[in-house]
Amino acid sequence: HICVAYEIVLSDGSVVTATEKENSDLFYAIPWSYGTLGFLVSAEIKIVPAKKYVKLNYQPTHSRQESIKVFEEASNDKSNDFVEGLMYSSEDAVIMTGTMTNDIEPDKVNCIGNYWKPWFYKYVEKILHKGPRIEYIPLRHYYHRHSRSIFWEIQDIIPFGNNVIFRYLFGWMTPPKISLLKLTQTEAITKLYEKHQIVQDMLVPMKYLNDSLDVFHKEYRNYPLWLCPMKLFKVPGFVKPASSKEEMYVDIGAYGEPKVENFIARDTIRRIEHFVTSVKGFQMLYADSYMTKEEFYKMFDHSLYNNLRDSIPNCKDAFSEIYDKVSYAARNS
Repeated sequence: HICVAYEIVLSDGSVVTATEKENSDLFYAIPWSYGTLGFLVSAEIKIVPAKKYVKLNYQPTHSRQESIKVFEEASNDKSNDFVEGLMYSSEDAVIMTGTMTNDIEPDKVNCIGNYWKPWFYKYVEKILHKGPRIEYIPLRHYYHRHSRSIFWEIQDIIPFGNNVIFRYLFGWMTPPKISLLKLTQTEAITKLYEKHQIVQDMLVPMKYLNDSLDVFHKEYRNYPLWLCPMKLFKVPGFVKPASSKEEMYVDIGAYGEPKVENFIARDTIRRIEHFVTSVKGFQMLYADSYMTKEEFYKMFDHSLYNNLRDSIPNCKDAFSEIYDKVSYAARNS
């Protein structure tokens, strides 16, 4: 785990430190609690030495079986600093693995973050048809590889934004600030987004990745899909593996306009939520959730969380319960 200590202001005004050994229940309950146990004012985290570049290996795959095999092997390879997959169809993907380095081959340096460069996901799509390659990307550029295109949502905001002329003349102005977009959205536009856009991340066990991709294809038919590995450790808290030991999960991200006919956001997300629950997965709570409270409790382990809300003075009066804070169904009932 990266975080080793939290400093938290509780509902009674006291300031406490939570670590694995001090206030350990609070330490394990803070992740995913979304400010419903107290105000997090500082965190102590582990860091690793940074290097100037990421040596990035692009591996195109052209079948579902090959895509999953390459991605799973890369996710379990501890020599990789970075692992990511972009699914461009139900079968085709580019699996990317990276390691930090200071040693480069000058003719293979690609400064992907320069404003005149193609959007990263579009650039990677071309590699899908050209074969494997290795590049050296400046570290900061790599970390912001999806920033200019807001992953791939910007194609629905500025459809011509990846045009070479636009990039050279106006690329320095992108991406638009999300806060500005929200501030200037009318109620009608907001409702259109809710009906015709999907922004969801679901965390599923690696062993169910194939089934999950089938479900996402059937329900969304939205590509690219983002694949990002995440290991869950067997520790107390809101989110933990269903097995008795640590387990590798996959974050599947779906962003943009679904291509299925007669898409109805609420009905589709409800079906996805049921599937994710059935495979012992989790929904990322930044996104719209339509689960009932009972379903929410089934997906997330509330035992430690509820014990703390009962034991911390005035917690229930000061902070709403997490379901009421993150659930679209609860906020709009």
